[in-house]
Amino acid sequence: MKLFIFDHCPFCMKAKMVAGIKKLPVEFVYLQNDDVNARIEKVGANMVPILEKNDGSYMAESLDIAKYLDEHDHHPIIEKSTHEEEISEWLNAARPLFAKLTFSRWTQLDLPEFARPEAITWFTEKKEEFIGMNFEQALANSNEYINALNPLLVNANFITLPSEKGNQITWDDINFFPFIRNLTVVKELDFPPHLKNYLEEVSELTGVHLFFDVAV
Repeated sequence: MKLFIFDHCPFCMKAKMVAGIKKLPVEFVYLQNDDVNARIEKVGANMVPILEKNDGSYMAESLDIAKYLDEHDHHPIIEKSTHEEEISEWLNAARPLFAKLTFSRWTQLDLPEFARPEAITWFTEKKEEFIGMNFEQALANSNEYINALNPLLVNANFITLPSEKGNQITWDDINFFPFIRNLTVVKELDFPPHLKNYLEEVSELTGVHLFFDVAV
């Protein structure tokens, strides 16, 4: 199977987490961010992730792909959610800050989806319009967004470390970790010890790397 993804896309990481923890023989293919046609020709829409199954057919929608990868061999291992409501509420509160903090940083990293200058330009134009400011302004305002986000990070105490549940991954982790993982691209953000331990443990189990070493 092939999984078509972007490295900075949290929805893509939901699927990659399952493939990683199950050690599935899935090839990860990084599309160029501006190559809209490559997505549309597979699933009829501009979206990622996209899974190409063994029979050559394609499927979209991150959770559908994640569930397929977990269940297709009839040996699912992802445990049920227990904090779905808390995670949903937390993400709704934090999501506007995520965009303003991370979008302006992705194109400064050596990410495979930005190998072409055209991909960087396309992403920049789309995301500057989305956040209502240019990336330079967003970067200049980082301290404001960090100060607003820090209390939310402290309040993310509902999450359970994998080591506290037999090194099992749950659907809570599939839905929460990819978004928190993206925040590791923000160099000045102060992660509480519990949350940093959570990030490192889930990363180790799933093979989904963090951005601490290259944070901006």
